[in-house]
Amino acid sequence: MFGLIGHSSSFADARVKARQLGYDAFADGDLDVWCTAPPQLVESVSITSLTGATIEGSYIDSCFVPEMLSRFKTAKRKVLNAMELAQKTGLQITALGGFTSIIFENFNLLREQQVRATTLDWSRFTTGNTHTAWVIARQVELNAPTLGIDLGKARVAVVGATGDIGSAVCRWMAESIRVAELLLVARQQGPLEELRDSLAGSSRILPLDLALAEADVVVWVASLPKTLTIDEATLRKPCLMVDGGYPKNLDSRFSHPDIHVLKGGIVEFHTDIGWQMMEAADMERPQRQLFACFAEAMLLEFEGWHTNFSWGRNNITLEAMERIGAASRRHGFQPLALSPQSTVHSLVA
Repeated sequence: MFGLIGHSSSFADARVKARQLGYDAFADGDLDVWCTAPPQLVESVSITSLTGATIEGSYIDSCFVPEMLSRFKTAKRKVLNAMELAQKTGLQITALGGFTSIIFENFNLLREQQVRATTLDWSRFTTGNTHTAWVIARQVELNAPTLGIDLGKARVAVVGATGDIGSAVCRWMAESIRVAELLLVARQQGPLEELRDSLAGSSRILPLDLALAEADVVVWVASLPKTLTIDEATLRKPCLMVDGGYPKNLDSRFSHPDIHVLKGGIVEFHTDIGWQMMEAADMERPQRQLFACFAEAMLLEFEGWHTNFSWGRNNITLEAMERIGAASRRHGFQPLALSPQSTVHSLVA
């Protein structure tokens, strides 16, 4: 069985979900009440691959909300408690979704393997980052040409380039797609220089504003500050923006018809899935669309690869991306694409 560990995108959304599920005490409670809420196994599903194989799994809500990010001990406890529940439930491979994987990595929860009487078995968990990186890279590869962008001649900016997903996307862009030039954006200069020196092809380190002005494609794999403003007039036209951060809110910042925003790291399954968990995730087709990190757990279950396929920082290889990508296609997942209507203006212009 596979498992998915997630959370609501906001405290307000969490309270609405709690009321829908009949947890009125939590729905009426304040943030302090939610800080004490244990994880909940809220849904179990069966899904069938294009191959005909059927697997079963469960969704666990960690009862974490982004408003808890400043409460370090609470955030850590939420993730570890959800992982303990997944293991005690007997889930063989579980994906950490949304902020749960970020918390695990940034707070180095590998040091916290003991949760009460349970010793967490790391081989039962995956961040899902390898599949997410492959999906984002494929979204660039498949969608840029529909806008008239020749990737062999294009500059691709990666914002959050030194992160686990960002660095993997950079390697794929440089070696598999062979874009003309990579523009690397991140906060820390040292890791940026190490990444630049490790990449094949041409790459430069730039501040965000200069990278945006030069880029034909921008891959965002860092969370966007709410205060960030971007002047549309400075961007190239057409421009493909792949929003791989969380929460996904880039589309609300642009109105120009030649700036195309695509929700990154989202896949669509070949058939409807009988679940409710994606209803609150702002998916256009919540019965078929889901986060690529969640799909990785499903793929590992379909393939019988019960191991932490994605684990640790900057360990994603091109070989692993190709392997999980092949499994993704085999079982009926497709990277989310731009709508046909959104490409018309760029092709006519």
